[in-house]
Amino acid sequence: MSVVDLVDADRAPLLARPYFEHGDPGPIVAALAQVPELLDLAVPFIGAVLGASSIDIRTKELVILRTSVLLECRYCVQSHTPVALDNGVSRVEVDALRGPDGCADAFNDARARALVDWVDALARGHGPIDAALTTAMQSCFQAHEIVELALLVGTTMMLNRFCTGLDLPTAPETLERLASEGFE
Repeated sequence: MSVVDLVDADRAPLLARPYFEHGDPGPIVAALAQVPELLDLAVPFIGAVLGASSIDIRTKELVILRTSVLLECRYCVQSHTPVALDNGVSRVEVDALRGPDGCADAFNDARARALVDWVDALARGHGPIDAALTTAMQSCFQAHEIVELALLVGTTMMLNRFCTGLDLPTAPETLERLASEGFE
């Protein structure tokens, strides 16, 4: 049970109603609808960071899933596991990302290995990133990509705390999909 009541279309404040026009907008928007003046700021920002950009969705899902595992966000791990699988992340890679330890060895390409090691350092660490990890990222990603990936990690961390703090529920169909794929 969520810490706050999730607003539904029938109870949506006037400023939140556009987010319910096409059906259930999901728990994050339903929680934010408690403070509708934040919706017009938060939803476009989240959409811009998590949505289509110069970073492909597979790479974004590596970052989102790994960050969510490191921050122990049940909702985000459950919600993004099927998204990762649907966007080219293999079962072996998903299992590695969902593990507690370093998982870069599960990836065949240097780009993914560098990214996962860097995400681990950024999401777990305090202070500067190790110079070797920075050099590895710079050899695999352009500056604008590193900026976007850093913002993706930070935004995911914010959402992880939001979803965990409010104990947002995972959609039943997502839980069914996870069970059918053998995930706990």
